[in-house]
Amino acid sequence: MDLQYALRTKADRWWRAGRKSFSHLHWEWMRREHTFMIFMAILIGIAGGYGAIVFRWLISGVQAVLFGEPNPTIAYFASLPWYLKLLAPALGGLIVGPLVYHFAWEARGNGLPEVMEALTVRSGKIRPRVALAKTVASAVSIGSGGSVGREGPIVQIGSALGSTLGQLVKVRGTTLRTMAACGASAGIAATFNAPIAGAIFSIEILLRDFGIRHFSPIVVSSVTATAISRHYLGDYPAFRVPEYSLVSAWEFLPYALLGVLAAFVGVSFIRVLFRFEDFFNGLRIRPWLKPAVGGIAVGCIALLLPHILGVGYETIDSALSGRLGIGILAVLIVAKIFATSLTIASGGSGGVFAPSLFTGACLGALVGQTTSMFFPQVVGEVGAYALVGMGAVAAATMHAPITNILMIFELTGDYRIILPLMISVILSVVIKMQLKQESIYTEKLKRKGIDLREAYTVNVLSRLKVRDVMEDNYLAVDEDTDFATLHELTSRMYHLNYFVTDREGRLLGILSPWKIRELARQHTPSEVGLRAKDLIVRQDIFFTPDDPLDKIVPVFSDFILDQIPIVDNPRDRHLIAQVTKSNLLEAYHRQILKEDTLHGMLSTILSADKLEEVGLTGDEVICEMEIPGTWVEKSIAELDVRSHFDIEIVLIKRPTKEGRYEILVPRSNLRFHYGDKIVVVGPRQRIERLKPSV
Repeated sequence: MDLQYALRTKADRWWRAGRKSFSHLHWEWMRREHTFMIFMAILIGIAGGYGAIVFRWLISGVQAVLFGEPNPTIAYFASLPWYLKLLAPALGGLIVGPLVYHFAWEARGNGLPEVMEALTVRSGKIRPRVALAKTVASAVSIGSGGSVGREGPIVQIGSALGSTLGQLVKVRGTTLRTMAACGASAGIAATFNAPIAGAIFSIEILLRDFGIRHFSPIVVSSVTATAISRHYLGDYPAFRVPEYSLVSAWEFLPYALLGVLAAFVGVSFIRVLFRFEDFFNGLRIRPWLKPAVGGIAVGCIALLLPHILGVGYETIDSALSGRLGIGILAVLIVAKIFATSLTIASGGSGGVFAPSLFTGACLGALVGQTTSMFFPQVVGEVGAYALVGMGAVAAATMHAPITNILMIFELTGDYRIILPLMISVILSVVIKMQLKQESIYTEKLKRKGIDLREAYTVNVLSRLKVRDVMEDNYLAVDEDTDFATLHELTSRMYHLNYFVTDREGRLLGILSPWKIRELARQHTPSEVGLRAKDLIVRQDIFFTPDDPLDKIVPVFSDFILDQIPIVDNPRDRHLIAQVTKSNLLEAYHRQILKEDTLHGMLSTILSADKLEEVGLTGDEVICEMEIPGTWVEKSIAELDVRSHFDIEIVLIKRPTKEGRYEILVPRSNLRFHYGDKIVVVGPRQRIERLKPSV
């Protein structure tokens, strides 16, 4: 009996060990990057596709409750009592305000800037509750008549689902960012039945990186979500698109004019939106009441123009089919911009993509109808102008020309629309960026101190100074050194460049040994009467220890130099050191390694109550510390932290009234407050020296 029990126990132990080994091998196979990411992309695509469907059902449910019709038309809205049109958006604001304010602040407004911030600052980490909060808040905002779109919310919902799934399987850094972007592409693809545009949207706007490691899983998610959407909603385009034909080559002129006008409409949209945001930020009422105030204002506009309620797809279809007159088109452009700005700036939840398409369709139809009045023989279908206008205004507003060109192409399936579409879209983006650099998404981030152009730059050397890499084993020769001595130096000293100085050690210029050897081949060295100062090839190339290291890179690229002289200051020009190409490459690789390590740790930094000291490269560490008392009420620029303390501030954690910490991005004009904590990177000795003064 004991033997039987022992054998059974051993067999059971072997069975459990075998299952554990198989499970481990299976998980290791799944963790292989490509296979793992494709598998996760399919799951995210499924989640994003169903998320888009549930979101649309919720919007219909809210409309059925408030207006008695799950899919109300403009005529239905017009027939409603005046008080219902006025109060329904306000009621929606009363529901959305407390939900966003108390449950998830990220669900406020458009949602795209918050996703971009999460991808840039938080390494793709989005709180799981954001998906639920955004779904409910945006469904209520849109369903109650808020003048916003469902594309921005579904991008944030999809990104939150992708990020949550990534956090569950404990991925970090680039992988987590890619999974969040997969969710965004799935949402856009399912909403518009446009898998290509959905994928490019995430690549062009969110990640800004067309690398294959991002592209493959994003495409898989986009296709998966589209397949689910088509199964439940049918394989239909988002809009009823007219047939297109180019009547005359002269027709490119009105399309070019449309691109120019679209740029001005895009600028106006951004400026009006943020003027209203400034107004509501200064409004002295409870923050959770502000969406209701915005809702009442939208209701006032809807009393005269019910077209602006909700996403506005019916009005877009009317513009595409040419059923709207010139007067109403012009009024709707202005009214939609104001209504959308009121909804979002007051704290409502919804996107700006559909309103951009709305204003673009009206603008395009307006240009088409006006042109046909004067030149009927060279103008085709008005609906084609409305279609191109949609892409032009959306591209100008979002700074996403590729996404909008591909989306309009997917909606039409007609290659002939590409030429006028490209003309209008590219013109609108180029002119818009001349008038205003920021898009409607990046403007909000810039106001928070987040510069995406700096965040996505590959120029990591701009964060280092010349003093960080310079060395003192340079070769300097006196200006009166004769040619024979110089030739002897070239045979016994290996330096690719010599630095010529005067008797006081001031730099006069750079001398190339190659030039000395060339002259020595043509003449006997003792016969050459030239001196070092006569052989100088460059006099204007030098740097100081405080110069950013990236300023040296173009010099190495443009001139045949391997060493660059470093002087104490531009006026005295006393030679003190040199920087070589190998110094530069070592610094670059070291900085890349450090930033990749930081990027991978970012989600840990943000989620930890306190970050313990972690070693990076060499003697550098990353840790969290209280700010020194002498830093209070001083800005980063005033302290000149990088130069004086030889450390870099990665993040600032500022205490809030609720007992949590607000994460701030370091910027030069930001002033430290009492109680601030900083996450810093630098040599351990430097950081330890700073800590006792806390």
